[in-house]
Amino acid sequence: MKLDVQPFHSTADGLSGEALRDLAWLDACLSPVEAHLETSRHFLGVNDWRAAWVRGELVLPRYLFMGPRDGGDLARVAIFAGIHGDEPEGVAAALRLLLELVEHPEWATGYCLQIYPACNPSGLRRGTRESAAGRDLNREFWGATRQPEVRFLEQELSDGDFQGLISLHTDDTSPGFYGYAHGAALTQLLLAPALARVHPHLPVNHGEIIDGFAARNGIICDAFEGILCAPPQTAPRPFEITLETPQTAPEAVKELALALAVQAILAEHRKLMAYAANI
Repeated sequence: MKLDVQPFHSTADGLSGEALRDLAWLDACLSPVEAHLETSRHFLGVNDWRAAWVRGELVLPRYLFMGPRDGGDLARVAIFAGIHGDEPEGVAAALRLLLELVEHPEWATGYCLQIYPACNPSGLRRGTRESAAGRDLNREFWGATRQPEVRFLEQELSDGDFQGLISLHTDDTSPGFYGYAHGAALTQLLLAPALARVHPHLPVNHGEIIDGFAARNGIICDAFEGILCAPPQTAPRPFEITLETPQTAPEAVKELALALAVQAILAEHRKLMAYAANI
């Protein structure tokens, strides 16, 4: 996907200084993780995002991890973090999950995981919710956007044939952990155990209204327009879960809570799929 818009700061002579700084920053964050991942036979590799940037194409880092087989087809699940640049906890949790999978590949039994830990690199380096173009990328999906980060992710979502999508976020107004459940009908069944898994470490937000939406037991079944999700025409819908950790919690606790919630979702989905196969 060739860039034809300004946010990436590509020029006729190559990358601009800002884009080069984004590249160097992201490389410094991810290179140590990649070195550790290479020790696992379950790690299938990372896309060639660095070379793509040098060519003037915005390709976001994508890591593939294939868990042990459990006798059936592998379920494809994608995990996204850092689409808001002022929410680094999700990035840390996604990288933590990757590193822990090296030691515990059984957590991914039955799955092929595609992990996108830095969906808004320019915003992450600057610590801003928006990208360098000043856009909230999580309001741009499936609306003929010109934002290159979103266009890349839309292509990945279209091509991925995913059974599940998990997005990691932070809420600066919530006193507790909560989640959005949309997509497949079973999504709420997956989110409830994730909230229970987090509860020993963080309180769950049990408010009747969260983020402007009606909620029950920490689960919202509505969503903002333009959020990261499967293409509108997708059928059947994958499960789509957005996890939200409270910003006020300690950094290490937020990172742990998000990682534990993802593990719980994968475990519960595996259990439900095995149950359905035996009906």
